[in-house]
Amino acid sequence: MAEAILNWKGRPNFVAYSAGSHPSGRVRTEALAQIESARIPGGDFRSKSWDGFAKPGAPQMDFVFTVCDNAASEVCPVWPGQPMTAHWGVPDPAAASGTQEEVQRAFRDAFVMLDRRISLFLALPLSTLGSLAIKKELDRIGRQ
Repeated sequence: MAEAILNWKGRPNFVAYSAGSHPSGRVRTEALAQIESARIPGGDFRSKSWDGFAKPGAPQMDFVFTVCDNAASEVCPVWPGQPMTAHWGVPDPAAASGTQEEVQRAFRDAFVMLDRRISLFLALPLSTLGSLAIKKELDRIGRQ
């Protein structure tokens, strides 16, 4: 969902990629429904491992955001080019259980949280901030 939001709202300045430490191999229909309901154009969404983005020839990363709550405790790959990193903890909606409505609500809540944080990130005057100030702002956004 974050990939879709940032690619839509951040164009043409940003290109986003989403990946995980343990990809399931499929994109959840609930995530696709949230993207569609936000009227974000469809993309080539697929389940990807973050390992592919730490290899030679991977796209250059300027920023890396970990978003799932359990990602904060995982050891992340060493990203080529040493991009700025921040953890934006978001409850993993794929781990939600209960009724279909409760699972859909978990995906909606995660989408809203990601959308708000990405909007705040995009509002930062990145060209006028030093790297330390940007890092502080990214961490602040992650606490919102």
